[in-house]
Amino acid sequence: MSILERADLLGARRVVVKVGSSSISGENAEKIGPIVEALAAAHARGTEVVLVSSGAIATGMPYLALDERPVDLATQQAAAAVGQNVLIYRYQDALRSFAIVAGQVLLTAGDLENTTHRSNARRAMERLLGLRILPIVNENDTVATHEIRFGDNDRLAALVAELIGADALVLLSDIECLYTMPPNEPGARPIETVAFGEDLSAFQFGSVVVNSVGTGGAATKVSAARLAAAAGIGVLVTSADLVSDALAGAQIGTWFAPDTSVVPSSHTGTTRTSVAAS
Repeated sequence: MSILERADLLGARRVVVKVGSSSISGENAEKIGPIVEALAAAHARGTEVVLVSSGAIATGMPYLALDERPVDLATQQAAAAVGQNVLIYRYQDALRSFAIVAGQVLLTAGDLENTTHRSNARRAMERLLGLRILPIVNENDTVATHEIRFGDNDRLAALVAELIGADALVLLSDIECLYTMPPNEPGARPIETVAFGEDLSAFQFGSVVVNSVGTGGAATKVSAARLAAAAGIGVLVTSADLVSDALAGAQIGTWFAPDTSVVPSSHTGTTRTSVAAS
């Protein structure tokens, strides 16, 4: 089905949900429970759900006695190796009461640029979804380098959504919606809907934010949303605290309308030209 409006999320066939490090690590680790509950409710309705979850490095930091996100690649890789294991355990522990099994999928940018690897990744996730497994996707930080990274998991989520022909992408943030300028500044107005191809140059989304646990910000979400929308996928940007309402089609967040002239690849059964290299 085509997801043209937020309300259509309630009956979506396939949805990718992305959650950031700050929403599920440190003192917010307990938020994994409510997020999983919302995903499980969508799963019970018959929606195929893929979760793109940041947080491996942030989750691993306390185990390496680190107070701040490491800047050197080797320590980032070490923290990711430890944290990814703990992160998946926390998700699976929360999913257990819903009788849902998680499947870990770790990707690098090269995996989506190489034709064979890309095909393998798609086939694996299609099979997981066919088995009613909930794929949990993250960048493979343990082997990724600074030169070949997605840059942020918002972009990874958009590319995964395109890869599997998702109907919609939900990007979870720390705020309910995007604003015309940073929300703490006078005159900032919420953005309810962005039409496909709409000029956003007058808005101030700011640069990428790097905090103590991860990377991201409004600018990366706008970029990822426009990437997915160009692939025919509607995108909702909203707060992680509102994930249940988001998946139920509530009138919340910022909705990026998709290019209606493009049909997501899995709807046609064919492989379209990848947006990974765009």
